[in-house]
Amino acid sequence: MLRHTLLFLGYELKNTLRNPIWPFFGLLQPVLYLLLFAPLVANTTVGGNLGDTLEMFTPGVMIMIALFGSLFVGFGMINEIRNGYLERLAVSPAWRPAIVLGRTMRDMIVLVVQAVLIVGLAALMGMRASVGGVALMLVLMAATGLLASGLSYGLALALRDENGMSQIMQFFALPLILLTGIMLPMSLAPQWMQTVAHFNPLYHAVEAGRSLFNGDFSNISIPLAFGLTLALGALTLTWSVNSMKKLAN
Repeated sequence: MLRHTLLFLGYELKNTLRNPIWPFFGLLQPVLYLLLFAPLVANTTVGGNLGDTLEMFTPGVMIMIALFGSLFVGFGMINEIRNGYLERLAVSPAWRPAIVLGRTMRDMIVLVVQAVLIVGLAALMGMRASVGGVALMLVLMAATGLLASGLSYGLALALRDENGMSQIMQFFALPLILLTGIMLPMSLAPQWMQTVAHFNPLYHAVEAGRSLFNGDFSNISIPLAFGLTLALGALTLTWSVNSMKKLAN
């Protein structure tokens, strides 16, 4: 089982290295947010300091990378279903869950590499975050990527249609982002938005990231974010793996 998963992981990583356009553009938008939006936020705050602003802003950007870097990976799988490639894999002697697990592990590795580059850029811009907090945030970001990629692969295997999948993604992506407080803290939002945001697991991930970057490891948002993200990630991954098994049958 492990051998098959690692074989698929190696294959997917080689494909990514041969065509790095998607990871590059996935990294470009967060870089622009750091370079253009973070200084704007710092200048609109009384006594604003760019380093402090980056400590607040960078964890949100990392969650944004995890969401958008993994939420659309299923589109490539739909094309593979259409040309019959995925069905041939599914009926091969390979362990079927490895087909999904290898892709998901690839997605998580790419996200972590992107996040390390973002953190490095933020540090060059003046951010001074807790080293241990940054390390834990990378784990939380990978778990968020697991959630998003599992959902994407599950939808791809269930719908098998790019148009339907894109409509669903666009419908949910914008509210999820707006209710995370990535751009600005949710404390600035109306009370009803703050209440709704607590039902968004990504909101708790962003709040946990900010606490981690500040070195506040006792904040209740940290275990809550890890618990929610890992539980939902396990559910979406199980769904995508079961959908792959149904494809083989």
